[in-house]
Amino acid sequence: MNGNVLEWCEDDWHNNYKGAPNNGSAWIDGPGRGSRRVLRGGGYFNDARLCRVACRGGDAPSYRYRGLGFRLALSLQ
Repeated sequence: MNGNVLEWCEDDWHNNYKGAPNNGSAWIDGPGRGSRRVLRGGGYFNDARLCRVACRGGDAPSYRYRGLGFRLALSLQ
């Protein structure tokens, strides 16, 4: 379900997955959150190799670019 735009994620940026939650929840550092958030996937401006969920980067939430977006999700609990 990716490939149209890079998607903003709720997670705070970390260089690796050491210490990441293993229950599927967002990795948020708390009230003193860092200045970068995770971007996943790739969009129509990117090479095909970047259009996958495993491709990730991070940037400031204020960063704007026409190839960025987000996906709304609802948990049915």
